[in-house]
Amino acid sequence: MGEWGRELGFSQIGVSGVDLADAEEGLLQWLANGFHGDMGYMAAHGVKRARPAELVPGTLSVLTARMDYLPTATAPGWQAVEWDRLARPGEAVVSLYARGRDYHKVMRNRLQKLAERIAAEVGPFGHRAFTDSAPVLEAELAARSGQGWRGKHTLVLRRDAGSMFFLGEIYVDLALPPTEPASAHCGTCSACIDACPTGAIVGPYRLDARRCISYLTIEHAGAIPVDLRPAIGNRIYGCDDCQLACPWNKYAQRSPLPDFDERAGLAGAPLAGLLRWTEADFLRRTEGSAIRRIGHERWLRNVAVAAGNALRVRPDADLRRAVEALLAHPSELVREHAGWALAQDAQREAQAGDAEHGR
Repeated sequence: MGEWGRELGFSQIGVSGVDLADAEEGLLQWLANGFHGDMGYMAAHGVKRARPAELVPGTLSVLTARMDYLPTATAPGWQAVEWDRLARPGEAVVSLYARGRDYHKVMRNRLQKLAERIAAEVGPFGHRAFTDSAPVLEAELAARSGQGWRGKHTLVLRRDAGSMFFLGEIYVDLALPPTEPASAHCGTCSACIDACPTGAIVGPYRLDARRCISYLTIEHAGAIPVDLRPAIGNRIYGCDDCQLACPWNKYAQRSPLPDFDERAGLAGAPLAGLLRWTEADFLRRTEGSAIRRIGHERWLRNVAVAAGNALRVRPDADLRRAVEALLAHPSELVREHAGWALAQDAQREAQAGDAEHGR
């Protein structure tokens, strides 16, 4: 099965049992703390996430799959390259995983092909594939099946691949022997916790999604909390900081698939140009990308926050004009974030004036 998986672009295939009862307490506590924010679907499904046989009746085993996503052309020392991007406030930063094709489509299609390959060998069997698309405890299943261990940032880590990979599952009605779990190797390291710009990793293995930049720029539909906006910097879709800081990611693997190669214009683009995208521009430029899922309104909201952070540190007449144009946008959400961005520019000018006059 592993060979079939590699032919389809997967890095590893594992097998997990379906008894996740000892994960239920942690899930319920996470929900009780409100760490899921306004991701209501997390609470709606409750413990069903930890009960595969309830989600898909008849499930006896879960096949887990891992797929590396660093673009083929990723240079050595890529973590330093990404840190450098974050130091250029006028340029947009998009999370690495979202710079290519929508992983949901890539993974789901290849998981289905793997299921068909298995069926051709063993005969028809009941199955259902998932990729971040249903109430599935992906990281828990991955850890139990040997894909890696849960890092302190809550992501799955491997000694030979870091954490730069996607996870997928196939629930099957076949009783398969589980693969061995991997041992943990975080030790006393707290680099991911220390690196989080918003303090979202509130403790080892505890993530408050309400403070996570990935949540705020992707899952969250409303206004981004004002106190968290400065920490977002120039990140307009997702955040990789906890992974950039992780020492194990020096071993992150490149994807053999062209699907995850970086699209031009998504990373390092001037913020002013992105603010001028019409909805038609947004839909055309994000076709086949995971970014399209947030919609044009949230896109402008995110870029406006990045613009405000850029204007707070240096003047940029073109960027200011692009933000000012948003004050006439029909969305109140966009207008409010644009107003905040302009206030950052005004604050910088006032501080510069005070410094000039010795105040």
